[in-house]
Amino acid sequence: MTFIFDLDGTICFKGKPLSPAITCALQQLEEAGHRIVFASARPIRDMLPVLPKPFHNGTLIGGNGALISENGNITFSRAFSPAIVETLMTTLHEHQATYLIDGEWDYSYTGRADHPILTNLDPHRLAKNIPVSEHPSIVKLLILSATEKESLLEKLGEMDIILHLHAQEDVIDCSPKGIHKRAALSHLNITDYIAFGNDANDITMFEGARHPVMIGDHQALRPYAMESISLNEDVEEKIIEKLMELKDSYKVECV
Repeated sequence: MTFIFDLDGTICFKGKPLSPAITCALQQLEEAGHRIVFASARPIRDMLPVLPKPFHNGTLIGGNGALISENGNITFSRAFSPAIVETLMTTLHEHQATYLIDGEWDYSYTGRADHPILTNLDPHRLAKNIPVSEHPSIVKLLILSATEKESLLEKLGEMDIILHLHAQEDVIDCSPKGIHKRAALSHLNITDYIAFGNDANDITMFEGARHPVMIGDHQALRPYAMESISLNEDVEEKIIEKLMELKDSYKVECV
């Protein structure tokens, strides 16, 4: 069986790397013959610092599905069209927006110097902060602040893009049309899987899962979850217990 894991708020917390206990549980899944895939809103660049090195060459889905990395190389990328980029940049300028833009590897950041998002932004200095015009392609946009947000959202809603609103972080997440985690899984020919997630950007992934498990209690994600694990002090212990249960419930048959 294939296990799909979102990262932040699902199996790693407060921007910290996967704990040794969670890492050990994932290794046990692999030893039992299961496949592990990580699917995050983070770009591939920012997934690596929270994942133990043995997983770096595995299958990584980044940017909510805009990027796929296999064996340490990006094998799939879906970017905004040049026309959409032009419209987006004009709209951002009109609303005096600050943002984080991601290309396949490098980024453009205009937010304040103490913004919380910087905690997770390229902590290992693997990329460069470059002007937007220097990106060969743009795969993701996070709007961090803006004037007249309701008007901005209305304009964004008229564009041919995918929007996710993250109320807790107060950011607007924009992706190219057709990009979401389930689409990336389909690209990888993964149709039968178990999914762990915690946010609205996991809805499509949950829709296609045989057994979707929600971490915490997100109102929009709740209807798509088969079960949930509360975000209590013992959340990691409960996640590990569930992983061991599912590991045995979906045993890999030897051919």
